[in-house]
Amino acid sequence: MITVKDLCLWYGNTQALHHINMDIPEKAITALIGPSGCGKSTFLKTLNRMNDLIPGIRITGEVCYNEKNIFSPDVDVNMLRKEIGMVFQKPNPFPMSIYDNIAYGPRTHGITSRVKLDDIVERSLRDAAIWDEVKDRLRKNALGLSGGQQQRLCIARALAVSPDVLLMDEPTSALDPISTSKIEELAISLKEKYTIIIVTHNMQQAVRISDKVAFFLLGEMIEYNDAETIFSMPSDKRTEDYITGRFG
Repeated sequence: MITVKDLCLWYGNTQALHHINMDIPEKAITALIGPSGCGKSTFLKTLNRMNDLIPGIRITGEVCYNEKNIFSPDVDVNMLRKEIGMVFQKPNPFPMSIYDNIAYGPRTHGITSRVKLDDIVERSLRDAAIWDEVKDRLRKNALGLSGGQQQRLCIARALAVSPDVLLMDEPTSALDPISTSKIEELAISLKEKYTIIIVTHNMQQAVRISDKVAFFLLGEMIEYNDAETIFSMPSDKRTEDYITGRFG
């Protein structure tokens, strides 16, 4: 689904990513693990060019999505972000109704039919496993939902524009264990339809939900393999030290 070739990134004079190479499989969950500040979220945001919004960024290398380099001048960034959606660490619903949160993206892409919007809203909320909890309060302000519900609403909002890929930046770090469990179950069910790339600091979470794991350290990708291999037989001592809690 996504192929990364010799990707380097600088914030001004500081190099944050060093020569990243990886193939990200379709319809699977790829987890990015590693200590804070090691480049995981920077790498994640590079995949849909969210880093374009930061001044002083410089990027070399390629990120090929559907066999096309996303940094090519003729790439429509808005369309790229429609196809590669993002869910952030802290739930960030818009201060509007639950319905309007979900309909916002489709409307910006030109869908105005009420029947179509109703269908998209219901489908997205069902896919995000929150429809039954909110179907009778679609006109209520989304900010009235609990933290876990808000995060599932944000996932539904990302799904409403029919992406192929879902980027998740520590989506459960601000949530309680029950909400975390619901998001994990949701991620596992969503990989039937979507390619998911998730940043997590929770090793147990990575063990529970991921198919592939990449270990980042100081801006380098140290090791990338099937989750079972990474957690049972890592090939690099630094990976083993991190996942066994010796540092990080």
